[in-house]
Amino acid sequence: MSDRPTMSRRQRLALLAVSLATFMTYLDNNIVNVAIPDIQRELQLDTAGLEWVVSAYILTFSALMLMGGRLADLLGRRRILVIGLVVFGASSLAAGLASSAEMLIGARAIQGVGAALVTPTTLAIISATFTDTRMRNAAVAVWGSVSAVSVALGPLLGGVFTQYVSWGWIFFVNVPVGIIAIVLTLAAVDESRASGAAGVDIPGLSLSVVTLSALTFALIQGHGLGWTSWPILVAFTIAALSAMAFLRVERRSNAPMIDLTLFRSRPYSGGLVALMLFAFGLFGIYFFTSLYVQGVLGFSPTKAGLAFLPMAVCMVIGSALSDRVAERFGPHRSVSTALLLMGSGIASVSLLGADTDFIGLMPSFVVVGMGGGLTISLTASVLSHMPAEQSGIGSGIFNASREVAALLGITVLGAILTAQQQSSLRTGAPPMDAFLDGFRVAVLIAGILVAAGGLVAWYALRPTRERIEVPVAAPSALAS
Repeated sequence: MSDRPTMSRRQRLALLAVSLATFMTYLDNNIVNVAIPDIQRELQLDTAGLEWVVSAYILTFSALMLMGGRLADLLGRRRILVIGLVVFGASSLAAGLASSAEMLIGARAIQGVGAALVTPTTLAIISATFTDTRMRNAAVAVWGSVSAVSVALGPLLGGVFTQYVSWGWIFFVNVPVGIIAIVLTLAAVDESRASGAAGVDIPGLSLSVVTLSALTFALIQGHGLGWTSWPILVAFTIAALSAMAFLRVERRSNAPMIDLTLFRSRPYSGGLVALMLFAFGLFGIYFFTSLYVQGVLGFSPTKAGLAFLPMAVCMVIGSALSDRVAERFGPHRSVSTALLLMGSGIASVSLLGADTDFIGLMPSFVVVGMGGGLTISLTASVLSHMPAEQSGIGSGIFNASREVAALLGITVLGAILTAQQQSSLRTGAPPMDAFLDGFRVAVLIAGILVAAGGLVAWYALRPTRERIEVPVAAPSALAS
């Protein structure tokens, strides 16, 4: 007989609302990838235009996420979620109807704006809605499994829509889902905001947008333009200078966008590092494994998506178990073990070759999925150390860190893969063998870094007698 509290009907509907919103925004991170050939053919895009169809969304999504989290704290989390869903749904409709490269790229950029308002707000709403720790952990497990599954299902759904309907449906599908999420939000989510807030920190907001925009642009375009090209060097310089200016402004501000004392919390700051190592390995290796299964193993887009489905299922199972496992053994043990398990699964992909079949992929994919699902208690642990007063901006930092780490994973692992591939080609290796050499080195490094995240999680999340409290101006208030 369990004494675990149960969610009310209103809480379940609120969780469904934020889960649908999360599903849409993370799905659009990669659903477009498999539709690229059809989009290029129909809209007659050149290579640069094609890259920006993918990159425009990631750029605005990453760059504006801190702003979205802060606006949610100040103006109301339910209000910002609804606005974000409206923006996201309308721009999705425009993207599906696009008849030119300019229209599609513009719609994708506006989608990113909507996603930047939605994503940090969903976690903030979970914090405000579920005040009981165990119920909040269970809700975060659902949120985490939805985000993980949306990433894994993106290629499959994109392949099915593109192959059997049309590429426009990868965007149209967001419209009915968004409408349902809006209705549920208005019906079941209570308004909440930070109390005693002095207003919008315009200098802080502006500098955060400049920093993240410049950094994201450099990470997206560095491979194509060259890491030592002047636009990339200028972008990195702008990102560094604006980041330093941001820290200076926040230290001196009477109403800073981010209370920097938040990072004095070992579980919060250490949890962010572990999260970034997790995202670096997972998203980086996911991207290159997709290339491997299609380019080397010859899978169709739909079959490649199906290959990742067991991973998604295992993530759901792991997520469902994560809060109970963390409650039983402690989050420092459960998260560190999960990251070590996931890291070993990623590293085992380096043992695969050109003759691997569908079944041969499954052991590695299952281990990665189960380990990834069990890490969801990391999110709950970080959330528990965010002051309610700053749950929106804290969630923005959390999600922006994950997006930047994912981009770093793709760029850094891509550079490692390319360097090893070119080295093998110079020694006379056939092109496919050279790609496999680079791929194996990249996935091995990714696995090691994810496993290192397990060590960081053990240190950051282990219980201590004293906990560093983050001072807040006043307790959060719920407004109807």
